[in-house]
Amino acid sequence: MATHNGRACRSLMPTLLAVNMVVYLIVLGLAAWSVDKYINGEQNHPHLGGNPSTSFMLIFGLIGGVIGACSVITGLFHHFAWTHHSLAASASSAIVSWAVTALAFGLVCKEIVLGGHRGKRLQTLEAFITISVASQLIYVVLLHAGMFNSRYGPGYGSSGGRCGNITMTVHETRKSSSNTTFITR
Repeated sequence: MATHNGRACRSLMPTLLAVNMVVYLIVLGLAAWSVDKYINGEQNHPHLGGNPSTSFMLIFGLIGGVIGACSVITGLFHHFAWTHHSLAASASSAIVSWAVTALAFGLVCKEIVLGGHRGKRLQTLEAFITISVASQLIYVVLLHAGMFNSRYGPGYGSSGGRCGNITMTVHETRKSSSNTTFITR
């Protein structure tokens, strides 16, 4: 694989992945703490509070945090491999992560609109979910920038329909009554 492809985006990836990992870990920590308080029946905790949409926001925030952290891990694998195949895995997990985080962000908006007492930790979680939906969207755009110009990364299908730089040739040889197939690269 040509390593000169994608220098523009590849240099931004480690920083963005580090930011995403920190943000998603904070979301995981705050959402897990809040869900624990809700399960224990401590909704009136001074740092928690909330309204009817809070429990849904916490669940989607927790799921989004887990999927987001997994997305960062596949993003790191893609950064080191930098191939069409690793791009596909990284992009698909990033899109799923962004979609679930966007659902959590929608519930954050609903929670803010409903109002009521929202403690400091809940407000902090809302802020970090908002940051994560924006930073994950930037990451998804960076991953897909290679589709438009190879300067930004390994694009999908830019090899003319072949799998990367691998071409497969099948040779069949007959020895007596058995068929043997060899695949060469």
